[in-house]
Amino acid sequence: MIGPTGCGKTEVARRVSKLTNAPFIKVEATKFTEVGYHGRDVDSIIRDLVRVAITSAKAEQKRKLKVEIKAIVEEKILTALVGTMYDEDTRETFRKHLREGRVEDNKIEIEVMPKEPEMPEGKLGAGVMMFHIGGGRGRSPVKKILTVAEARPLLEEAELERLVSSDDVTKKAIKKVEQDGIVFIDEIDKICRPAGVRFNTVGASDEGVQKDLLPLIEGTDINTKYGNVNTTHILFIASGAFHSCKPSDLLAELQGRLPIRVELKGLVEADLYRILTETKFNLVEQNIQMMKTENVELKFAEGAVREVAKVASEINTSLQNIGARRLHTIMERVMEDLSYTASELPPGSVHVITPEDVRKKVHILTQKSDLSKYIL
Repeated sequence: MIGPTGCGKTEVARRVSKLTNAPFIKVEATKFTEVGYHGRDVDSIIRDLVRVAITSAKAEQKRKLKVEIKAIVEEKILTALVGTMYDEDTRETFRKHLREGRVEDNKIEIEVMPKEPEMPEGKLGAGVMMFHIGGGRGRSPVKKILTVAEARPLLEEAELERLVSSDDVTKKAIKKVEQDGIVFIDEIDKICRPAGVRFNTVGASDEGVQKDLLPLIEGTDINTKYGNVNTTHILFIASGAFHSCKPSDLLAELQGRLPIRVELKGLVEADLYRILTETKFNLVEQNIQMMKTENVELKFAEGAVREVAKVASEINTSLQNIGARRLHTIMERVMEDLSYTASELPPGSVHVITPEDVRKKVHILTQKSDLSKYIL
């Protein structure tokens, strides 16, 4: 994916993963080094993706077992609160208080299992392996005194571990990664050396990172602490702005493994307006809801949102085009004074933002010009 910053490259890939319910991970190409250099190697991408898939699989199991887990945890909390010696009427009274949230600050004693020591991935020394196995077998419950509110998530997690087989979750997660996983490699152009340039800011190991990516994209087995993961059917999406270089400057072998090339255009005023009005959690709605927490009703007059989009487009054109990220800058300027004074306004106040307010707030930004182009 080739396109200027802020045009939505990452968001497109993330939406694809949500629509397909696929494990997704975004990585920066500049964070990796080739084998032999100090830093993260590309194999860690797949290990991170597996962890994401396992977390997602556990969350899905928790949703399915939510009612059952809630009932079990409720009984355990009641037992910790009143014990087993009290009659049923007393227990039901406490149950009512518990469901109404009136005993959240009461302290109870519970038993929790300490977390297993994190097992390092990659090359493991014999000493590390022995320590891990010995530590894992020697675990025993630890008693803790916590409030009901603090104890509840720990008890829910413990019940989830008891009801769900971790081996089954891991197997399903690995299968999901191998069949549907999506890896989004951003800033791929930053590890690319422009043709004809021998010395530049590109690091010594960056071309090596491209070489290391070749078997990963082509299909290979990566060793993780959860088992081997085959990358043959994982979807790899690379993106970059390619301002100072071209996609053809990438290694020829890497270009061949990324055969589909898409060019995204920069966002114009109409696109920015749609982002502010059509997206579910747009910046306009976020600010309206934020003001409600201060008992202030925020309204945007007719044309105000359009003015925000227009100003953002103008500044992107006259200064640096940072795409939809410019909307954050504009909205922060527009809301700056109100954000600090909203708590001082009378409850139920109505504040209307007009197109004139928008233009006035961002006047300094629109008048600024990029003088660097005049410097010899």
